[in-house]
This record gives sequence, C-alpha cells and structure tokens, in this order.
Amino acid sequence: MFRALVLEKNAEGQAVATVRELDDAALPAGQVTVAVEYSTLNYKDGLCLSPTGGGLVRTWPHVAGIDFAGTVEASDDGRYKPGDKVVLTGWRVGEVHWGGYATRARVKADWLVPLPAGLTTRQAMAVGTAGLTAMLAVQALEAHGLTPAKGEVLVTGAAGGVGSIAVAVLARLGYAVAAVTGRSETAGYLRDLGAARIIPRADLAETVKRPLEGETWAGCIDAVGGAMLARVLGQMKYGASVAAVGLAGGAGLPASVIPFLLRGVNLLGIDSVMRPFADRQVAWARLARDLPLDKLEAMIVPATLGDLPGLGAAILQGQVKGRVVVDLGR
Repeated sequence: MFRALVLEKNAEGQAVATVRELDDAALPAGQVTVAVEYSTLNYKDGLCLSPTGGGLVRTWPHVAGIDFAGTVEASDDGRYKPGDKVVLTGWRVGEVHWGGYATRARVKADWLVPLPAGLTTRQAMAVGTAGLTAMLAVQALEAHGLTPAKGEVLVTGAAGGVGSIAVAVLARLGYAVAAVTGRSETAGYLRDLGAARIIPRADLAETVKRPLEGETWAGCIDAVGGAMLARVLGQMKYGASVAAVGLAGGAGLPASVIPFLLRGVNLLGIDSVMRPFADRQVAWARLARDLPLDKLEAMIVPATLGDLPGLGAAILQGQVKGRVVVDLGR
C-alpha cells in the first residue's frame, strides 16, 4: 500500500483532492519503482489541482506532482538498482502520467536522473523543475555571450520558484541582479538571495510606448511573458538575450520586431519538460556547484500532502514565495 493525494471528479464534474491509501496494483506501468521522499509545487501543479484540472489532466483518478525525488525500490533497467537516489522532473509526469504526490511512483527509466553528488533529495525538490529551468536559462544566456562584465541582469517574477533560484545562482556567479517583483514585502527576501536592486513590477507593467528604450539590461530571465516581456525587449543592450521561461503575465507577446532588427536582441525559449538526459545531467551538476545551499534553504516552504490543494490555489494567484517542499514522510 502507498499514500497519495488522489484527484477524482465529483458529481458536479469538478476535481476534488483527497489523501488516500492505494494498493500497489494501482501504480502505472514503468521500469522503475521509487519510494518518493519529497516532491514540490510548480505552477503546472496548481493547474492540475484546480477544479478543472487546468486542461492538463486527461484521465481520472489521477495523482499530480510533476517533480519528485527518492530512492529506487525496484528496477527492470540496468541503469538503476535498489537504493539509488534519483530525481524526476518533467516528461509530463503529474499531467498524463501519475506523479510525485504519493509515497510511491513507477515511471520509465529514461525519465530519471541520478541525484547529483552534494544534494539531498530534500534539496533536489527545493530545486525541482523551477530550479532546473532557471539553470537552463542561465546556461542559454552564457552560451549567447553573457558575462558579469556585460552589466545588470534582469529577473522578472523574481520571488517565484524560477526567479528565486535564478537570482541566487546569478548572484553566486558574480552578476549584478535586478529583481522584479509586484510584492514589496519580498524585497528583503530577494536581497538576501543576492539581488543588487529591486524593480517594482509597476515600472515595467506599462505597455510598450516606443519600440526601443534606453539600453539597460545585459541579459534577462523572464518568467512573466506578455506585456512585460514586450517592454523588456526594448530595454535590452545591443546583442543581449532574454531567456523566456514562463507566462504568468499572459501567453501573448504584443511586441515589435524592432529590437531584433536594430539591436540584434535574442529571444531564447527555455523548455525543461522534454529536455534530453545529457542536458539534464549537466544542468543538475551546475546546480549542485553554483547554487548556494544556504540561500536554497531560505527559499523553502515546508508542506504535506494535505496542504497542497490550498497551496495549489495560492500559486495560481501568485501568492507563493520561494519553493514549496512536500515531505512525503509526514
């Protein structure tokens, strides 16, 4: 038997989450069975936990949780053996495949990554998809020429999961980080993570007035999208890049092509869901090296399975700061 937060449709057709005991026979097919120790909460998880399933959940009952870390219990794949510590992020686990909001999970071996040396399973879930995405964004900006000497790097949605990790990593690497937030109460938190200055969201929330503004940012990790991303594009330095990682502010992009044509600005799309195994290994190794673990600890909001429905609603409203870490042992 194992314990899980099970999503089921009620008589009104809405999804309801209940913590229940399930038989192991309920687990989906897969090569590796993992005793899940920790999971986390991402925006997609909030969508899955919503009354509609957010358009992501296709079959019911369902176990959400797009990330998990734990210990291999059984494996039909030679790459993993009982006792190995592993991490899973992405691959649509928690959406179309049962995920990490359970004390046991069964998945394809290809979806797993060995836990990097220097990280515990708890720390790995404080990182999770959000942290992996942040590191992939940092790597993409570096590959396009970003160095600390180039100037300030902007991080939008900075108090969220991706933003928090991005601020901490960039500061650790020696970058001057400008953090955008709409919650003034998070300013101290962001400065503690390493932000050199705080930019109120309202300063960038106006729609584009001119296709080009003053050259301000040497790079940007954008978790907001929409009108803010359009505005930021016109503020990038010549040849600078924006790594787009989210759409909290909308999926549209009411922008001009002028920044691309006259300043050679690059817009880099960052996907972490289907990222190849080799890329994941490199990014996780970089996180173990470049993410200050004391800063990571300061981001953690502890939670249990029973806390998740409320936290899921809160993350959709932009009310979750840092990284929720779900302890499956509680």
